[in-house]
Order: sequence, then C-alpha cells, then structure tokens
Amino acid sequence: MLFIDKTAKSKKTAMKYIAFLRGINVSGHHKVPMAELRKELVKLGFTNVITLLNSGNVIFESNPKNEESMEQSIADHLEKVFGFQIPALIRNADDISELINRNPFKNVEVTKNIRLYISFLKEKTSAEISIPFSTKDGSFQILEIRDRTIVSVVYLTNTKTTKAMEILEKFFGKNITTRNWNTINRIVDKF
Repeated sequence: MLFIDKTAKSKKTAMKYIAFLRGINVSGHHKVPMAELRKELVKLGFTNVITLLNSGNVIFESNPKNEESMEQSIADHLEKVFGFQIPALIRNADDISELINRNPFKNVEVTKNIRLYISFLKEKTSAEISIPFSTKDGSFQILEIRDRTIVSVVYLTNTKTTKAMEILEKFFGKNITTRNWNTINRIVDKF
C-alpha cells in the first residue's frame, strides 16, 4: 500500500526575503551588532538568517507572508530590543533577482566618480516627477521609478558632495532606504 503524506502537501515552501533596515550603524549612531540582529530575527521565527555588511541588509527565509506585516513585526521587535526605531523594508529574492537581471544601469558608463544607487520605498509613490530627473548641476539623476524602487546615479565629478538623499526624501518621504548597486549584487551572490 502506498502511503501519501498529506501534511507534506499542505506545508508551504520557505521563501527567501531581504530586509533593508534604515538608519542603523551610520556615523556611530544607532549601533546594532550584526550577531545580535541575526539572533533577534531568529527569535521572530525566520530561518537561515544572514547579514551582509554592517548597514542593515538581512537575508532570511520564511513561509510566504505579507511583506508589510513582516516589516511591521521586525520594526516593532527591533525597537523593543535596541531602544530606537529601525524601519524595515522587505523585498523577496525574486524581486531583487529580477532587478539584477534587468540591470537598470546597463546604459551608464561607470567610472571611479560615478555611484549607482537603488532606493526602496515602503509604498508605491504618487510623487510627480519627470523621469529621467536631473539636478541643475547634473550631479544627481533619477533614471527610473518602478513599483517601489528608484534607480539613481550620483556623478561625483560635478560636485564634491551631493544632496541626493535629501532630494529623494523631498520627493518620496522618509519611508525610503538606499543601497549602492554593488551591495545589491553582493546580496544576490548570497542567494
């Protein structure tokens, strides 16, 4: 007689997610040790938790869940543990892989003075901005806004400093976090 395990069919396969935490370990403020961060996410029931760099990039697995509810539970838990707000923006691995495969920077000639950035929004934006957007001095460009993702470039040859993050917050609010394109590639390498 053939035995069929019906519970095996009802179990959902774990999905890989990335949590982008906002505002930790920046200029010595809001310090969060990565070992403690991993431990706290395991307490929330996430598995295979990996942190990358010291800037709040966390890869983990979970049964498929609503990203917004995961963002809130992570943010609430981390605030209780560390004593300050740590907003979390979650994307699933498929979304990040699609971004890498699409390579929104393929037409940008990269030099030592060019920085490529991906910004993640908590919600789809209703901001009215003409794309491509460029600052008057050309030091900052927004190439694309797709779903909850902004693709931008900073040209350091035009200025020593840029107000790119201030510009992003002006258009899109504070529910945003930004990562260098190299960081996004390193995250995908960990999949």
